[in-house]
Amino acid sequence: MANAHLLFGVALCLFLARFYLVVLRPLPRSKHPPRGERETCSLGVFLGSGGHTGEALTLASALDFSRYYPRTYIVSDGDALSAQKAVALEYRKAQGDTCFDDEADAQSKFTLLRISRARRVHQPLLSATLTAFKSFFACVYVVAISPFSEKIILGKPFVDLLIMNGPGTCVPLCAAVMLSRLVGLPTPTMVYVESYARVRTLSLSGKILRYFVDRFIVQWHEQVSLTGGRGEYYGCLV
Repeated sequence: MANAHLLFGVALCLFLARFYLVVLRPLPRSKHPPRGERETCSLGVFLGSGGHTGEALTLASALDFSRYYPRTYIVSDGDALSAQKAVALEYRKAQGDTCFDDEADAQSKFTLLRISRARRVHQPLLSATLTAFKSFFACVYVVAISPFSEKIILGKPFVDLLIMNGPGTCVPLCAAVMLSRLVGLPTPTMVYVESYARVRTLSLSGKILRYFVDRFIVQWHEQVSLTGGRGEYYGCLV
């Protein structure tokens, strides 16, 4: 019995140390060396519907599609408009982007992934908790389980870079990434860009995720002091 207690204590200490180093460590966790000029980077963009989708696609459209591919757009169930906008962006870029050739159309360079929405507008708190858990498990499948046979076995995450800017469904998405890190699976670098509409306050998603994402970027200088030392300001990006 004494040995069992000792083993449990050691296991608990190791778990807490791992949890602190992976989840609670205040320093940035992503210190990848700069990529070479010809090195590609797979990109994931979470489209949060409405204005969030517009901002996320504006950020994505400024990237060099010949380097940031393949691209994965993550949308919530029922958000057909965001999916349509992502496809429209891809085909606009395909008309003049060198990442497409005569033998490959735009569809071959991007993927649409749908996950359960964490919370619907005006949804009661009790039922919202259930849908949030459903969304979390859907995100775990997308981040860790689905790509296992293709990429994880080769030490590659489902995308190299994941861009988010809200709303609430990106919280379980981030949680799924952190869970994968906790168990040692390869995970993407997470960049959260606070919405342009937030001038003097942070969104609820931003208040939560600033402690967990690798880079937390704000678009108004007034917000920097609200980020607990995690915020980066480069001016208005959208």
